[in-house]
Parts: sequence; C-alpha cells; structure tokens
Amino acid sequence: MRASRRLPIEALTSYLLEMPHPGHLPPDSPLLAPTPAVAWHDIFANDHPVEIEVGFGKGLFLTTQGEARPGVNFLGIEIERKYTLVGADRLARRKLGNVKVCCTDARWFLRERVVPGSVSAVHVYFPDPWWKTRHRKRKLFTRDFAEQCVRVLRPGGLLHFATDVEDYFVESMELVREVAALTMLPMPEASAQGLTNFERKYREEGRPIYRALWQVKAHE
Repeated sequence: MRASRRLPIEALTSYLLEMPHPGHLPPDSPLLAPTPAVAWHDIFANDHPVEIEVGFGKGLFLTTQGEARPGVNFLGIEIERKYTLVGADRLARRKLGNVKVCCTDARWFLRERVVPGSVSAVHVYFPDPWWKTRHRKRKLFTRDFAEQCVRVLRPGGLLHFATDVEDYFVESMELVREVAALTMLPMPEASAQGLTNFERKYREEGRPIYRALWQVKAHE
C-alpha cells in the first residue's frame, strides 16, 4: 500500500512553530540574537500546562498523548525539517490543536527561548548516543542539557528519559546525580504498546529498555 501524500504546507502552518535553527545559520546571525522568550499563551491560545518532547521522530508520543490529554499542550522539537513536516502532517490529519512541532536545536531553544519555570515536563526518548569523539558535540543528554531542563521546568516538573543503550543510560544517570535540583522518582509502569515508534520496534526485537524519571525539587 502506498503511503498517503503529505498535506500541502498551507494545511500544516498552524501546527508549526517557526524558529531559527542554529545548525543552519552562522553564529553571528541576527536571527540567533537574544529576543523575548516564547509566550505559551500566544502559541496555544490557552494557559494549559506545557510539555516538551525533544526528538519526536515519527510523532507517536505526541499524537497519542495529544489525543489522550486535551488539557495539556505539547511541543515537539526535531532537528531535521523533514521529520518536523511529517509530524505536522500527522497532527493536521488528527486536528490536534494542543500539539505543535518545531525544527530547531532543542539545546539552543531551551536556553534561549523558554521562560524559566514555564514547562511541566520534558520527554527525551531514544536519543542517538553519538559515541565517536568527533560527534560528541551532537550528544543531547549532557549535564548542560539536564540543567537547561531544570531551568525551564516548574518546581515539581518532570524529566522523562528512555534509551535502549545501556552505556548511554549509565552515563546519563551518573551526570544527573551531579544536578542537585533533580531527584529520581520510581518509574511508573510502561505502556503495554510502547510510547514511541522506536520503543515498539525495539520491543519486537527483544531489546531491553532503560528508563528514568526525575522531578525538579521545590524551592526551599
């Protein structure tokens, strides 16, 4: 069966949050200069809680959660434009007004465009490990990234993480231990089908899945 043709871009614009992409611009581009942070109310036209998924892939988590939790706003961030358009197409077909997608570098976006304490949860599922030394700068889950998550999360906000790579999981656990504002919580029972396309695939292949859940401590 042939895949259905993507909807025209005009049908996707309301699901796309246009944002500069540091990887596609020179460092001194005026588009990357500091500007006022995004206003969630302006993006979603309501004051519902906001959750961010970093690296949403084919968008299974965003679409299922967006449908199941209409009282929550979701923003998915992807570094590749083609995947962002695929995600927007799926949202448009389901008319999910509480979900938007954006093509940019999540590390830059969290640092430069998100109001501190304005997000309820950050989800990071199956990021690429980037083990080779020359690729280390592309690795997502670093201490700096964890600290940026703490900055944007409200007190009591949650950081969700899953990977099929045990070494990546162990390394991430060790670096998060150094972030004093995060405390580890017991993991809730995983979805029977899996939260993402990657998880469903890996389960079928019999791979183990490693998960962690942290919460931002309340201000003392």
